Amino acid sequence: MGQTIEVWDKNELGETLLVSADRSWSGQDGEAFSQAPVDRETFPAELAGRLFEAGLGIDHVYVMSNTVSMRRPGGWDSEATEAAAEVISSFFRFYRDETATEQQSSEEEPAAS
Repeated sequence: MGQTIEVWDKNELGETLLVSADRSWSGQDGEAFSQAPVDRETFPAELAGRLFEAGLGIDHVYVMSNTVSMRRPGGWDSEATEAAAEVISSFFRFYRDETATEQQSSEEEPAAS
């Protein structure tokens, strides 16, 4: 349930990963976080909290409009990049544990009579 966010671009610049998506998270003011926020009353705060909790070694998150910038000491490998993109793309999905294959399978099962 919920809608998957489309990640448009993932660009690495040293220790920083810039991810742009088809959703705007904030206005032009942006929000910065150096740890998981305790108060998560905004979409950027909730997103930053989830990124910190993903265990990727991120030490800074900045969210502005449809772009999320994350710093990871030591740089980014493909596994960490994809994990961060998955946190972002699944932000509005409420049942993240069901894989696409499981979802398709459950949709194809005939109803019990």
